[in-house]
Amino acid sequence: MDIMELLATRRTYRRFQQTPVPAAVVDDMIQAVRLSSCGGNRQAIRLVVVQSPEMVARVQPLVKWAAYLPPEQGTPGPGEQPVLFVAVVQDASIPGDKDTDAGIALANLTLAAWARGVGSCIMGAIDRPRLTGLLGLAENETLHTMVALGYPAHAARVVPLTEATGVKYYLDANRDYCVPKRSVEEIARYL
Repeated sequence: MDIMELLATRRTYRRFQQTPVPAAVVDDMIQAVRLSSCGGNRQAIRLVVVQSPEMVARVQPLVKWAAYLPPEQGTPGPGEQPVLFVAVVQDASIPGDKDTDAGIALANLTLAAWARGVGSCIMGAIDRPRLTGLLGLAENETLHTMVALGYPAHAARVVPLTEATGVKYYLDANRDYCVPKRSVEEIARYL
């Protein structure tokens, strides 16, 4: 898959097959973050990989899903939950713009996952205090986001953003995600 196809098809997924993600795919995601561009090459982003079924189950109630959808549509039900979480952590002892670095790392991580067929959902609406304790983060580590991962159990596609759709994603008749995106003309100006 070329980069533009990868970018066009990597969407957010919220229902997953219950198939474990192989270690080689997890390794690719970690390498993608390790190779990320970052300010001053400071490399302040750390990962905590949560893959045991017991720990995944403990993380699940500490994250919030799909604010635009009713819970029965946007929250994975039994047998649809992620099989893996990755915590993106900032090392506060390293100076620099760690939010930008985290954004680049998240893009690399989710694109590396999608290149291997693994869907993702980047989550900022999380219970940071409880997750910080559960994940055993050190005093100098700040939890930025959680990423839910697994093989998708639904499809997702980009649709034109219209006055009727607005920016909110929605489910079609097959319970697949439709993600409205602005046109090129709306987001780019040429001088």
